[in-house]
Amino acid sequence: MLKTAISVAAAIALVVSMAPARAAGGVPHKVGECVTTAVKETSTRLEGVADSGSAISYTNGIYQVSYEAIIGITASRAGDPIRLCLTSIPDACPPGDDRGKTYKATNLRTKRSWEAMDSEHMCGGA
Repeated sequence: MLKTAISVAAAIALVVSMAPARAAGGVPHKVGECVTTAVKETSTRLEGVADSGSAISYTNGIYQVSYEAIIGITASRAGDPIRLCLTSIPDACPPGDDRGKTYKATNLRTKRSWEAMDSEHMCGGA
């Protein structure tokens, strides 16, 4: 019986190790796909300019920015766990210009949620 329990534990460990990166810390690629990541850093949209909006970067490399101040971002701290979901991808972008993806983030510590783009401008823009 013990031999079976060890085999089951080994099988579970193998499945977990083979799980896609998107399960924890990866990057969502399809609308509706979500990942778990963490806050790397929060700031204002323009460095050192207090009323310039909000910006946040995550440990999985995703960045969100807004011209508006977002309370959920302001209340977040480095290391906070985040549930990050891709909510839209722009159409008809020039080759190589992948700006304008929108993500909904939920801070799992504060329970606050927000939605913002990954750049200040949509693809093909300024």
